[in-house]
Amino acid sequence: MDNQDLLERIQSLVEEEHRLRDSEGSENDAARLAQLEAQLDQCWDLLRQRRAKKDAGGNPDDAEPRPVSEVEGYRQ
Repeated sequence: MDNQDLLERIQSLVEEEHRLRDSEGSENDAARLAQLEAQLDQCWDLLRQRRAKKDAGGNPDDAEPRPVSEVEGYRQ
């Protein structure tokens, strides 16, 4: 997955998140929102990793998605 693919995935997840937040929420919607937030955190983290590797002269394709438990603990 390259940076453009990641950005498109992020956009898709954000659009779904906005649709769910704008609807009359159910318990299923709340669970899906939590999943979306976790997936977004993973995607943003992977994009940052890829950009950092490229800026440091490395191969962005060496970046690996980190587990949700790791990226959820980051401070913004």
